[in-house]
Amino acid sequence: MADLPALLREIRACTVCAAQLPHAPRPVLQADARARILIAGQAPGRKVHESGIPFDDASGERLRDWLGLDRTRFYDAARVAIVPMGFCYPGKGKSGDLPPRPECAPTWQAKLLPHLRNLRLTLAVGQYAQARHLPAAASLTAAVASWREHWPSLLALPHPSPRNNLWLKRNPWFERELVPTLRERVAQVLAE
Repeated sequence: MADLPALLREIRACTVCAAQLPHAPRPVLQADARARILIAGQAPGRKVHESGIPFDDASGERLRDWLGLDRTRFYDAARVAIVPMGFCYPGKGKSGDLPPRPECAPTWQAKLLPHLRNLRLTLAVGQYAQARHLPAAASLTAAVASWREHWPSLLALPHPSPRNNLWLKRNPWFERELVPTLRERVAQVLAE
């Protein structure tokens, strides 16, 4: 197994799906062997592609709020790993961004995740991450609603995108019941 810094350099230089991307590849992730929390997301959006910083957009603001983390702690790779299903911006679709490129997760996940041995909490953010980490989930809502089944080590979250405001409005229990419990767990994991 390659050491983690060498693997991260290899991932950041990846061009496996370059021909299918709307822009030059720019893999965006954050990982450190000391990380206690894994955020398994979907794929970077356009703003994140431009900045090169994971969740550096409105989705990230909402996610940090859900977790009760400021930017400094969220972007501390020794605390939080951010490993999406696709590392590059896949482009725009009819109703939002396209799905993560299918080449990315099979190429990199099995090589990267074994380096993250200190994880205490994995957050599967959005349907593509949930399909990888919770393959039995019938739907996003079912996966999030059944959060106690995998608690306290794994949690399905809706994507924090402003596009999901309707989902949040239809499921007020999420922010009322689950988010405070999530904040407590994040604080506990990072204090260990």
